[in-house]
Amino acid sequence: MNPDLDKLQPYPFERLAALKQGVQPPTDCNPVTLSIGEPKHAAPEFVLQALTNSLAGLGNYPATKGSDELRNTISQWLCQRFQLQAIDPQQILPVNGTREALFAFAQAIVDRQQAAPLVVMPNPFYQIYEGAALLAGAEPYFLNCDPENRFIPDFDQVEESVWQRCQLLYICTPGNPTGAVLSLQQLQKLIELADTYDFVIASDECYSEIYLDENQPPVGLLQACAALGRHDYRRCVIFQSLSKRSNLPGLRSGFVAGDQTLIEKFLLYRTYHGCAMSLPVQQASIAAWNDEQHVVENRRLYREKFDAVLPILAGKLGVQKPEAGFFLWAKVPDCTPLNDQQFTRQLFANTGITVLPGSFLARNSAGGNPGERYLRIALVAPLEECRQAAQDIADFVDRMQVSLC
Repeated sequence: MNPDLDKLQPYPFERLAALKQGVQPPTDCNPVTLSIGEPKHAAPEFVLQALTNSLAGLGNYPATKGSDELRNTISQWLCQRFQLQAIDPQQILPVNGTREALFAFAQAIVDRQQAAPLVVMPNPFYQIYEGAALLAGAEPYFLNCDPENRFIPDFDQVEESVWQRCQLLYICTPGNPTGAVLSLQQLQKLIELADTYDFVIASDECYSEIYLDENQPPVGLLQACAALGRHDYRRCVIFQSLSKRSNLPGLRSGFVAGDQTLIEKFLLYRTYHGCAMSLPVQQASIAAWNDEQHVVENRRLYREKFDAVLPILAGKLGVQKPEAGFFLWAKVPDCTPLNDQQFTRQLFANTGITVLPGSFLARNSAGGNPGERYLRIALVAPLEECRQAAQDIADFVDRMQVSLC
């Protein structure tokens, strides 16, 4: 067996199940799951119809690089959304959801023959980055996302020796779990570092279409390249998905785009990996990428939830509206001795509400675990369930504080 498999840590939801084991909430409570970032808004009907209308395509083998129509559609969407002059469809590769692509990309990029390769990533983070690094034969290197820096890594404080060993930098903007967005200037600084130290930037932008201000969409890595006149997007790739944007997590549809040389090598890898997108999914994806109205409505629904929940939780948890995404990165009250794991377990025991301990999404570092005493709360349940869950959490905090007095 691959010995690197032994380096993998349990997935956060495995740890959450173990944390809740043996706990039985009151029978009269209404259980609400706010731990997993699985969109619950209705999938667009026209996309489902496009999928149904294309089922005959299951009788054909799909090309790994996808159809010309799909890649052209994605190219047009990228140009419109991120103000690109152009992006060649050859610089785009459809993938079966970005989770498998984020993992596979490291396997194609990391050069095991180089001494002690590093894959640098934010902390807290999406655990796929860590697993991808380990199984590619590299060492993960974590950059803490602290509130003092708006939950964005302080790239200026990274030692030169780290950049010298870095082969791949994962960034997530908007961030999971914090919702923090890297600015155009920060992205361009990273591009400059990548040029100086010759590493690749993999930008996970799966939450880029869930933002709370219609007049301020998050910038993207390719947009930062274009603003510098780098229309070849050298050393830069982005990962996009329909899961959050279009409420289609089960469709498993996304794409990778950027540096054509990297995309060509990744296509070669994926040809052997055997992960082509089926033709019906391609047709459904074309329909989804061609429409923005359903995405605007999706954002409106999330804004309603934030507007309903935040006033209830204000003063109960350390929480503020994120720039983007559908998570609250909430801090356990300082007045309680409970850490994030204990709070999660007792909250479930008392209310039936499930949230995710922040420490499960981060790793220990010299400055401690940056997820400790934080909770990730996914506002994916229907509006009234989110509102009631927020009230139940607030009431639980009040009861807990009374018991400590």
